[in-house]
Amino acid sequence: MPSTAELLEKNCHMQHIALGAEEISTVLPAVPLWKLDGQYIVRSFDFKNYYETLAFVNALAYVAHGQDHHPVLTVTYNWCIVKFSTHSVNNGAGGLSENDFICAAKLDALFR
Repeated sequence: MPSTAELLEKNCHMQHIALGAEEISTVLPAVPLWKLDGQYIVRSFDFKNYYETLAFVNALAYVAHGQDHHPVLTVTYNWCIVKFSTHSVNNGAGGLSENDFICAAKLDALFR
């Protein structure tokens, strides 16, 4: 099982094969605040106000752009829901890859 620290040291790279259920259950504990939701891992981030929410979203965008791995976002006044999945795996059918967990770990670190 990879640790959070190990995920933080990695960078995203092209993935073609989705992780299987056993692999997902092995890596998910490294990002304990994220929940499995179908082909996504999901986390909600709470803030005091809209300014803090958007500041986080802008920082998140910087990280996502640098990793070339972009989440689905729902942004409101004082919270943001982030959903990661890798659309390019399984011949475009989608699923979870290591990239999703790498980015989740990086966002957890950013939020702290």
